[in-house]
Amino acid sequence: MKKRIEKIARFSQFAIAASKEALEDAKLEITEENADRIGVIIGSGIGGLDVIEQEVEKLVTRGPKRVSPFYIPAAILNMASGNTSIYIGAKGPNKTVVTACASGTNSIGDAFQAILLGKADAMVAGGTEATVTPSGIAGFANLKALSTNPDPKTASRPFTADRDGFVLGEGAGVLVLEELEHAKKRGAKIYAEVVGYGETGDAFHMTAPSDGGEGAARAFKMALEQGNIKPEEVGYINAHGTSTPANDKNETQAIKTAFGEHAYKLSVSSTKGATGHLLGGAGGIEAAFLALAISEGIMPPTINYENPDPLCDLDYVPNKPVERDIEVGMSSSLGFGGHNAVLAFRKYK
Repeated sequence: MKKRIEKIARFSQFAIAASKEALEDAKLEITEENADRIGVIIGSGIGGLDVIEQEVEKLVTRGPKRVSPFYIPAAILNMASGNTSIYIGAKGPNKTVVTACASGTNSIGDAFQAILLGKADAMVAGGTEATVTPSGIAGFANLKALSTNPDPKTASRPFTADRDGFVLGEGAGVLVLEELEHAKKRGAKIYAEVVGYGETGDAFHMTAPSDGGEGAARAFKMALEQGNIKPEEVGYINAHGTSTPANDKNETQAIKTAFGEHAYKLSVSSTKGATGHLLGGAGGIEAAFLALAISEGIMPPTINYENPDPLCDLDYVPNKPVERDIEVGMSSSLGFGGHNAVLAFRKYK
């Protein structure tokens, strides 16, 4: 096992580890009898950047003959799902979604759709990323996307007036989605029901969100419509909230557009203040936060929230978790290229 793991990129290792944890938590065993009814969709925005850096250095300093034959198979993005399916034995629908920072959320949404279409009884779905590397940090820093705050502990401060960029994180978040009757039959623990999924495009800019979060607002509305959800039923949103000036302002406006006056009655938080921004892995982790918030009745806070921004004027659950009975919650992810993805979860009763 160790030798096999060493031949794959870190983003795939994260995906495998998170998938195994998710399956253990779900108490779902993959066997020869059910393997073809269990699929994998794990997204990533960038893929094996660590392997790319390592092998390019070999190419430049030692020549082409020293480049590993495992370079390409390790680095390509589809290996997030490919390697995971190999390690867990799932033979159902299998793909990797690549929509930048929306990859994890799109993956869970696509897995939800696969179950609705009868293609699978269960899906292992989420996102993974491993870009804490020299070129990854340099690229985002030169794009002016990263915070330059001198205090690392408080540098990620979503929705505040003095936010100045995100803190780069890495890891994976994976959920097990299961057809309801299939889950009930085997006595599975159900955290929440996935009921809605919205996905839209901005057609606006390579890196900037559309003005006023127009595309994100449409994604929220699409998820509400599919889930047959009234806006006033929604109590909590785990927002994309990257701590960048443009995202947080426009996402706030998107929520106001989608929910009207109810926007001021629901709670919104960004867990990126605590986790940093996991890019393609963010949606998976944040969907898990949403499921736990609904199941436990506790909303995670937006930490480092000290200096409110007049343009971001919603309830952001500042600094401390808050107990709240959540009937319906949502999670949003917005990616470079204008990708918008929103999930809606309902409390299971």
